[in-house]
Amino acid sequence: MKIIKYKSRMFLLLFIPMILWTTGCSDEWLEPKPLSFFAPENALIDAKGMYAALTACERNMRYEWYGDGSPIITELLFSEVCVEGTTDKPGPAQNMNIQITPTSQLNNTNYNRIGWFWYEGFKGIKYANVVIERIDDATYKDEAERNAVLGSAYFHRAYRYYRLTQQFGDIPFIGREIKEPKLDFYSTKREVILRKIQKDMEFAAQHCSDNVDRGRVTKGAAGHLLTKINLALGDFDKAIASATAVINGGTYSLMRDPFGQVPKEDGDFLTSQGIIRDDVIARLHWWQNKALGANKEVLFMVLSKEDFVDSRLDLQVMRQAVPFWGVSNSNMLYTPDGFAPGTSDLANREIRLVETFGRGIGRARGTSYHTKKIWDDPNDLRHKKGNWMDMEDLVYNHPNLKGKSEYYGKPLELYRENGQVATTDTIRNWFGWPHYKIYNPDPRRTQPQGGSYDWYVFRLAETYLLRAEAYWWKGDIPNAMADVNEVRTRAGAAPYTDASTFDIGTILDERARELFWEEPRKTELNRIAFLFAQEGKAYRGKTYSIQDFGENNFYYDRVMEYTDFYNKGVRANNGQEYTMSPYHVLWPVPQAAISSNTQGQINQNYGYDGYENNVPTLDVISPEDDL
Repeated sequence: MKIIKYKSRMFLLLFIPMILWTTGCSDEWLEPKPLSFFAPENALIDAKGMYAALTACERNMRYEWYGDGSPIITELLFSEVCVEGTTDKPGPAQNMNIQITPTSQLNNTNYNRIGWFWYEGFKGIKYANVVIERIDDATYKDEAERNAVLGSAYFHRAYRYYRLTQQFGDIPFIGREIKEPKLDFYSTKREVILRKIQKDMEFAAQHCSDNVDRGRVTKGAAGHLLTKINLALGDFDKAIASATAVINGGTYSLMRDPFGQVPKEDGDFLTSQGIIRDDVIARLHWWQNKALGANKEVLFMVLSKEDFVDSRLDLQVMRQAVPFWGVSNSNMLYTPDGFAPGTSDLANREIRLVETFGRGIGRARGTSYHTKKIWDDPNDLRHKKGNWMDMEDLVYNHPNLKGKSEYYGKPLELYRENGQVATTDTIRNWFGWPHYKIYNPDPRRTQPQGGSYDWYVFRLAETYLLRAEAYWWKGDIPNAMADVNEVRTRAGAAPYTDASTFDIGTILDERARELFWEEPRKTELNRIAFLFAQEGKAYRGKTYSIQDFGENNFYYDRVMEYTDFYNKGVRANNGQEYTMSPYHVLWPVPQAAISSNTQGQINQNYGYDGYENNVPTLDVISPEDDL
């Protein structure tokens, strides 16, 4: 075989000069003759082509919720809702004071995904800019179709800029399609960018259509994003107006009654315990019901289907957000009478746990704030048994326990009979989780991780909570409380009635109950932190200013007030201590992005190496970049 390959190569070497000789002096044969002309100027000729180009934005967006170590986890663990729970290696973001620097590993499943938001954010902007700049190169059936396409492109660009300006603050603004190398970017003030995308989204909210397929930008989604931008700018009246337009527009409504398919998990553990999950909350988040036309609550979602082999992405949320509750060959959970292992996550056990709950690794470890403190009504469907799972709801199921331990088949207990803790790692192995959201069948694995299904990005429930926040900033507590109660009572909880105890924390608690694994928690906390600094409004008697934002901010105070991990001396089994500082309110700009920008200056955020090299940020967007 080697000889044949050698002879073939020799033949080519001999034959190529012959070709050159027979063509004479003509260079015609060197001219490329493409089989097709799939270039922007050929593909972006009508609305169909433009929407096809925006598919890149939709694809890019869905990566946040899918895959191992998905980026949404980084948003959660930089908040009071979760911490990084993988304690068997030193890399995960736990000791923020040491691990989070501009030159650290910032885009890796086993570390954090800060860099993903930076680079993928600007990728999404790039894709949207192609359509925005070429909008009038295409032919449309009418002006409405053209404006709907442009509004969708504005949405995708504004979505990325909204996120980046909350996560990183001042960043470069790129408003045109870049067609040649560019190395002279400068940071633009956050407020300037927000004003620009506010204008764009006012256009989008007017011209986008609700009559589109799931996964495409809707008028409701545009109004929802506009509300977030209005809030970020402190335009509270505009935020109320844009939210109200979505809520009262006649297209969307909160789902208050069960609809669609009845949840029925693989395995039979819950049903064997007499638990039937058939209520509006369970059905709203059931994988088969999210994209139904009957679901009037969804404003925008990302799509992935088990049947679409070439494009499917696995959520893997059962792996990420469920405790590391059982490994058959590890002494992680003891029975109270001292036998280990007490649980097994292998399939087809007599007591089938893994089929129902998946093989979790505890990466997104819920804090006591999220798993216990915010649940103030026993009738809340989001925390009822079966929808919500605590470790004590599982049972000892390892087959080796049969005939040895009286606890086989009985609920897990945290303490052994001798008083010792019954697990080797309470951080990773012992916490509650919202099963009604996390469960997604996984037909390709015997130890489920979460299959390829749709996920909510914007729901009307959040629109109510955004409007509630706008009312609160204006001091209109009755209306703020009424909007929170719309979401709260739908879940079966009693309405709030005491205006004297209602504050921004009340709204944040309801967001944590309703929007786990949907909202980018750090983004929203940062937006509120900026507002406290801009508005001068007090929180628990304390005021903030933008001048010392990196040293004194609401974000840090909120996390310190409610988390039971950071700066409390808590150490993971890997030796890392959970630490955080006020400057973590903004993430570091990856050093590679700064260093490669050799003819300009992208500024670094306070608290990180390179901040001393900053130059004044741009306070206007140049006309040639204002598309």
